Amino acid sequence: MSQVEPAAAGADRAGEGAVMPHDEGVGGGGGGDVATTEAQVAVVVSTSGDERRVEYGDDADNEGEEAATVQGSKEGTEELLRKVLYSEEAAYKLYCDYGHRMGFSIRKGKQTYFTGTKRIRTKDYFCSKEGLKEGEKLTDANFNDPHTRTNCRAMVRFRVNDHGEWKVIRLVSDHNHNLARPEERHLLRSARSLIAGRSSSVDAMVYAGYQVHDGAPQLPAGSTSAANNVENSKQHLLLGYGTMAKMLAVGTGDLQSLVSYLKGRANEDGMFYWDVQLDQSGRMTNFFWRDGRSRIDYDCFSDVVVFDSTYRLSKQNLICAPFVGVNHHWQTTMYGCALLADESMSAFVWLFKSFLESMGNRHPQSIFTNLDQVVSKAIEDVFPDTCHRIAHWHIQKNAHSRLGAHNVSKVFNKMFTKCIQGCDSETEFEETWAQMIHEFKLQDNKWLKKLYKLKKKWCSALNKCTFDGGVEYEPQCDSMNNIFNSVADKSTSLSAIAVAVDKLSEDWREKELEEDTRCLQKPPACIIKHSDILNHAAKVYTHRIYKLFETDFLDGCGATKFKELPCEDNNTHQFEMTMQGRGSRVCTVRLNMSTMEISCSCSKFETMGLLCSHALKALTIKNICKIPESYILKRWTKDVKKWVFNPKQCESSYQECMNDDAAYCNYVMRYAYDLVTKSQGQEELRKALWETLENGEKELEKYLGNGKHDVPNQRMDLPVVLFLWSERHVFVARGSILK
Repeated sequence: MSQVEPAAAGADRAGEGAVMPHDEGVGGGGGGDVATTEAQVAVVVSTSGDERRVEYGDDADNEGEEAATVQGSKEGTEELLRKVLYSEEAAYKLYCDYGHRMGFSIRKGKQTYFTGTKRIRTKDYFCSKEGLKEGEKLTDANFNDPHTRTNCRAMVRFRVNDHGEWKVIRLVSDHNHNLARPEERHLLRSARSLIAGRSSSVDAMVYAGYQVHDGAPQLPAGSTSAANNVENSKQHLLLGYGTMAKMLAVGTGDLQSLVSYLKGRANEDGMFYWDVQLDQSGRMTNFFWRDGRSRIDYDCFSDVVVFDSTYRLSKQNLICAPFVGVNHHWQTTMYGCALLADESMSAFVWLFKSFLESMGNRHPQSIFTNLDQVVSKAIEDVFPDTCHRIAHWHIQKNAHSRLGAHNVSKVFNKMFTKCIQGCDSETEFEETWAQMIHEFKLQDNKWLKKLYKLKKKWCSALNKCTFDGGVEYEPQCDSMNNIFNSVADKSTSLSAIAVAVDKLSEDWREKELEEDTRCLQKPPACIIKHSDILNHAAKVYTHRIYKLFETDFLDGCGATKFKELPCEDNNTHQFEMTMQGRGSRVCTVRLNMSTMEISCSCSKFETMGLLCSHALKALTIKNICKIPESYILKRWTKDVKKWVFNPKQCESSYQECMNDDAAYCNYVMRYAYDLVTKSQGQEELRKALWETLENGEKELEKYLGNGKHDVPNQRMDLPVVLFLWSERHVFVARGSILK
């Protein structure tokens, strides 16, 4: 980065009164106020370190002057330099807004006073990473930590003239650290006060039935000009909700308002999907919908789906049935939702087929549901190759009503929970179940008899080869359980239910974005700083998944006894592992050093996709300092979406994409949708995308016009526009072509 002179240097002109820093108190005696000229001279330090004096004012001719900026907009810098303000608060908000546009947070700096007065003469504001904390050392690991100062020199200085006008006299625009991406900027600390300033106005307009995009340029009295530019990453959501609020009044009944709402969503979201089932009389009975982002998430995390049909809307006597899953941060993510008139076989079959169609007919590996025979039969019909599991939380919930006084017994609860998820083998499960039935005299309990017949659908010991993504573990099951109760209780119409479901989905996605930002800014903190395998895990896994991995690694290294067993093959090593404090349970680990294949009898990798403490202990014993590549499940990594959207990451996918028209269209449409959703909340990004599309279209037309249809294998640097028309939607994508 360029060398920038200190912000204080060269800022004051000779002949003006003495200046006292704010922390030294108010100056006394001596000089007085000195009049400033009408023209404003701003010192701008560019990314190359060059300093230039840019003159602005009533009598100044500024045409052709360019404000220097780094990774930001020329327009934003020009506005900052030209603006005339009349209060310290307005100056602070202006630089906050500028920082939000550029992607950095700010902090207040020192101020100086005219001698003998308490009137501010100059005021500095800095990038939040200005300076260094006492005793803190900069490293590659902490440099982009949002809480680490990097001695960044970016700053602005305002001067106040005799008329109380605040004008910029110095701007250092160069940063020595990464700036926040557009979709992350609303998370910046100094932007949050601006966001709060707008939310109440937006809410008022939404509830009043106004569209937000109509009202945004002319916010009600009391709104700040800076507020017009904040929280852009959420603006597309607010735009949609403004339209939604008006739609609720359209139509005379619940069904009509729901249909109006779904049609409106489809108009706003090119990949939005909704379906309705009609009865024999042509009446609408069942609805299903999902938005485009749900399709993108399902493409990444379709291995596990949780379907819950236990939420009933008391007013309409309908079932609200969500499809949810688990993302790479081990958070709940939405795949879609249904409103069902009944729990018939035909209703569930229709719903599952509609869900599959909306997801490109990609079947999940596992699907978890409540205990329902009709649902189970429908899954067998529609998902024949998917492992159907009954959710543990649903069994535990029903046990309270089915087992009466036995629920009070701690001994019974311990044995019952062990049968569900604490047994290591089928033999152990059978012994524990028989003991529980005998001790508590439950031989005639019909519910337990029915449950036992379905044991292969819920007993963990009998599903060691089935991936579940940890949906049955705490705290994940709490997130899955009763997530829609508040939605169902508070909503009074079908359209309001749909709005609430979509709002819940957006809340989850906001949490995902926060985790994505954390992962981008810094790696997770390793307890053992110089452990190669932990550093490898921190590099590839998301923060939450890394912490799960780290816990198992520490258990393996510090709390596991082992015994190596002889093997006939010199490349294979076998160990018996015993965890301290967990009884005499033994797990067997086999490690092949030539193929780097490893397996453990606990089967954690098969069910969770992470190596267990026993396997990590074996790797440590044999001085293996990296996670074998085949045991890094892509769905838990930071870059999972890059793998899904870029077929070149996988040779087989790339060949399929290039050789099959349908596969090619699918890949490009998903990529296009991702680009559109990233850009729609920011005006600058929209302009950039349109410019890219226009330039790409010209290139494409030029090649088509020259008759260059056979393209040799040489990559072209310019972006290309691909317009893909389907029966219902138009998709745009940015990519590269070969020439």
